[in-house]
Amino acid sequence: MKKAFFLSIAGATLLSCAELQQVANQLPTILEQGNVDIAGGLKEALHNGISKQVVKLTATDGFFKNEAVKILLPDELQTVDKKLRQIGLSSLADDGLRILNRAAEDAVKEATPIFVDAVKNMTFTDAKNILMGNNTAATTYLQSSTSTALYSKFNPVIKNSFSKVGADKIWSNIITKYNSIPLVKKVNPDLTDYTTNKAMEGVFKMIAVEEQDIRTNLNARTSDLLKKVFAMQDSK
Repeated sequence: MKKAFFLSIAGATLLSCAELQQVANQLPTILEQGNVDIAGGLKEALHNGISKQVVKLTATDGFFKNEAVKILLPDELQTVDKKLRQIGLSSLADDGLRILNRAAEDAVKEATPIFVDAVKNMTFTDAKNILMGNNTAATTYLQSSTSTALYSKFNPVIKNSFSKVGADKIWSNIITKYNSIPLVKKVNPDLTDYTTNKAMEGVFKMIAVEEQDIRTNLNARTSDLLKKVFAMQDSK
C-alpha cells in the first residue's frame, strides 16, 4: 500500500518509467531506515578523515615524524643503510631516509580533489554496504575508487620532489658508494615507485584512523547526521 501511494506521487511529478522503478525499488529500504541520509553521513565521515587526518601528512615532517606512516627504507636498502652507518656515513643515510618522506609530504597535497570526486560518486547501495561493513569499510571503498588516480598524481610529484631537493643525486651517491663496497650484492631500486606506494598506504591508514574513531567513539560523531547514521551501525 505504501509503495502504491509513493508511486502515485512520483507519477504526479512526471518522473520517467525508469525513475519510477528506481523509486519503487528503493522505497522499502528508505522506509526501514527512517529516511536517514546514510550516504550523506558516510560522506561526512570520509570528509572528516580527509580534512583532519590527511592534511596532517602534507605538513613538514607529516610523514617523517609520524611513526604510524613514516616511510622506511625498502628491504633491499636496509642492508645499504646498515652498511653506510658501519662505515661512518650515518648522516648520508639519514638524509636519504628523510627525503623519501619529504617527497611523500609533497605528493599528498594532490590527493584531496581525487578524494572529493570519489566521495561525490558514492551511491546509495555503496553507502548501505559500507555502513554495515567492518570498521574500515569506507576507507576500503575510497581506496578501491581512487588508487589508480592517486598513483598517477603522486608518482610525477614524487619524482619532481626528488629532483627539487636533490634526492636523485643523494640516492645516486648512496647507491654508488654502497655498490663500490667489495663483495656486496649490487642494488638499483625504483625509489619513485616505492615512495609513491608508501605515500598512498600512509594516506589510507590515516583515513582509517578517523573512520574507526567515528564508528567506535560516540564523542567523535560531531554532527546530528553522524550520530543518526552510525547509530544504525551500532544496532546491527
